[in-house]
Amino acid sequence: MTEHPRPLAWLVLAVPASAATGSGLALPLVFSDGAVLQRDRPLPVWGQARPGCRVEVELDGRRASATAAADGRWALGLPAHAAGGPYVLEVDACGERRRIADVMFGEVWLASGQSNMEWPVAQTLHASEDIASAGDPQLRHFKVPRSWAEAPRAQLEGGQWQAASPETVGTFSAVGYAFARDLRRTLQVPVGIIDSTWGGSSIEAWMGAGMLGLDVAALEAKMRERRAAEERIEQAVRQRVAAWEPVDPASEAFASDHLDTTGWQPINVPAAWESQGYDGMNGVAWYRTTFDLGAAEAAAGITLGLGQIDDTDTTWVNGHQVGSTVNAYNKPRVYQVPAGVLRPGTNTIAVRVQDDGGGGGIMGSRDEIFVRPQGGVARALEGPWLFRTAQVSVSMLDDKNQGDTLLYNAMLHPLQPYALAGVIWYQGETNASPDGAYRYRDQFRGLIEGWREGFRNPELPFLWVQLAPFHSGDDRLDAQGRVIDSPWATLRESQSATLALPATGQAVITDAGDTHDIHPRDKHVVGQRLARIALNKVYGQQHMAWTGPMYRSAEVRGHELVLHFDHADGALAVRGDGALAGFELAGADGRFHPAQARIEGDTVVLQARAVRSPVSARYGWSDDPKDANLVGRDGLPASPFRTAEW
Repeated sequence: MTEHPRPLAWLVLAVPASAATGSGLALPLVFSDGAVLQRDRPLPVWGQARPGCRVEVELDGRRASATAAADGRWALGLPAHAAGGPYVLEVDACGERRRIADVMFGEVWLASGQSNMEWPVAQTLHASEDIASAGDPQLRHFKVPRSWAEAPRAQLEGGQWQAASPETVGTFSAVGYAFARDLRRTLQVPVGIIDSTWGGSSIEAWMGAGMLGLDVAALEAKMRERRAAEERIEQAVRQRVAAWEPVDPASEAFASDHLDTTGWQPINVPAAWESQGYDGMNGVAWYRTTFDLGAAEAAAGITLGLGQIDDTDTTWVNGHQVGSTVNAYNKPRVYQVPAGVLRPGTNTIAVRVQDDGGGGGIMGSRDEIFVRPQGGVARALEGPWLFRTAQVSVSMLDDKNQGDTLLYNAMLHPLQPYALAGVIWYQGETNASPDGAYRYRDQFRGLIEGWREGFRNPELPFLWVQLAPFHSGDDRLDAQGRVIDSPWATLRESQSATLALPATGQAVITDAGDTHDIHPRDKHVVGQRLARIALNKVYGQQHMAWTGPMYRSAEVRGHELVLHFDHADGALAVRGDGALAGFELAGADGRFHPAQARIEGDTVVLQARAVRSPVSARYGWSDDPKDANLVGRDGLPASPFRTAEW
């Protein structure tokens, strides 16, 4: 996977095919004070100037020049430079000058994907220690702002380089920061992370038209249809919420025990309000419902479960506030309601919900929404509640992270062809659907190949994180609770299949998920595993273990199935205490049963009483394979797999 410098002449041709942004001298914003430039390879520099101007660039005594074309674009290449700095990059074009200071040469990695890559240091398990210990001026981060465009752009909407310090690092990508910190410790050179991420984004949004197989006419037609549909939806939602007079979003008027709810509308709980006729709506809205208690139950108190509320809630029972949770959209709300608040007979729940973007409302699973008397059984609260808005806005901007090409055009294309050491990627949750999970393998391959072409580096290392365990609720089960189909498992398989591309690597984190949180808060382990791959495969640290066991083949041995693995190295083991788990066997009927598993050298031997003639096996095949505990050298987990598709 080690890369080799390319000839300077190749770089001079690396000009982005996007419209001119102005007639004066301009460089991409990623060329700004504090920039980290890729060491040891030719350096492309490009931008805008007045047509016909001679552009001269100087950096540490190295000079190059170019002439701005009729549309103002220019591009040139500087020779490779060793790690070090700080330096000054100077650009002159017809008397206009730009001076970019504090420039370092080192390793530059692009971090991209959805929320698990975007997740900031300040909201992680190790936030306090990471922020307190930050203070490395040679570890730097450039955050590309969330933005979208219907056509490829030449310039980012904003962004600046920041050095790691207690004042800045809290906003850095937590995975990117953990990854960069490990590279710094080992390589002892400056490291820069370009963070181009958007929570909830689909892979299609990060792909150019060519990667999606769309020609210009087809893409324009698709955009027109999308705009027209969004206008219709937005108009309908505005009319719907206009039926309610706006009220102060901080008002507690709708929390009253006795309230006239004439004009309130039914809404299903749990479900996002966007899926129920309020698409594109953000702001504050209210939910109300009732439940009944016996005298003894009211005198003992209850536990109230309200599911996962996006983003912030304040909750009242019979007009008394009983709980509040701020900005925790995937945290189940469970509040204790004391006896003094309750009464025999009918009791009222009122919930004020504030949504700041994306999905909104009372969500989660049905079994998370309940009333449970002390010592009793939980009673479901799902079903139609009453609903009305307080103060909201309606805009169809929130879903731009889902549209074909929109993020690529605004957040990725303007970076090309900035010289990179590689890409780290954490995305796929949004595409883990019954229709999208298998399709992802072709899309992911297309994205990697397309980005490599855009950055003018067909060997650009591309490393990613396999989806973490999480109870999505999307697995399809049979009557015995066995998995028939799992979109999350299928998407993991699609990610693993992409390892067939050269210069790729996958960090498996089946041991680092959270059943109840799609955003596991330990980002250290994620960044560190990506760094292991980079150090081994990109930087030649062959002693560094970088992957756990990978399934290779299977053979039938009587009533047993024997599984062979790559990267076993004679060190197959069980993580933690207990027996080897997570394996299932199936016969010719394709019905899987839990298997007893044992390790024999570099193989795992499976048998199941219900399967006398085994045909296929699978491991960790669910959305939440927390029991999958096969590990290899240095304790790195084995990747989930199935021996055959069905």
